[in-house]
Amino acid sequence: MTGKKFDPKKLRKLNDPQRLLDIPPDHVCGKLSQQNPDVLIEIGTGTAFFSLAFHQQLKASITYACDLSDTMIHWIEENITPNYPYITPVKSEESSVPLSDGIADLVFMINLHHELEDQSLVMQEALRLLKPEGEVFIIDWKKENMPQGPPVEIRCFPEQVELQLEKAGFVDIRSFDEMSKHFLVIGKKQ
Repeated sequence: MTGKKFDPKKLRKLNDPQRLLDIPPDHVCGKLSQQNPDVLIEIGTGTAFFSLAFHQQLKASITYACDLSDTMIHWIEENITPNYPYITPVKSEESSVPLSDGIADLVFMINLHHELEDQSLVMQEALRLLKPEGEVFIIDWKKENMPQGPPVEIRCFPEQVELQLEKAGFVDIRSFDEMSKHFLVIGKKQ
């Protein structure tokens, strides 16, 4: 594990309501072609802050909140699942989620891409988890200097994410940059 990973000791920072203003779920959902996804998977969920927000926005049946950090998984089990039993924490590895092939309508990753050791493997894993016609969306920090977020040198351009999705087998890849701090890339499984 490298210094690119989020420090679980700072997990309270992940629950800042400002994050919903920076990454508004209604804006993101308006860009998806999947308007009624039933099963969601968030890879790199942290405290499941966005898992819960997107679950409620999309009125899904179940959301699998996947993370490799035991600290995050335990935090979700203690603080989220008791009140929101449809948010299911899943201990995973970076590019391996212990869920069945083709179970999700929507897979998403928020502010994770820049941390990944092998981004291509994670794109392939997202494809495996999706049903045909399912979608993936990736939101990450724009590669610009700003007071928040990771160092600019470890951030990536949306074009890099688009190419990785294409190589993994996704189609109908689209990018959006209307958010002030983040870009959004969406791809569909054939």
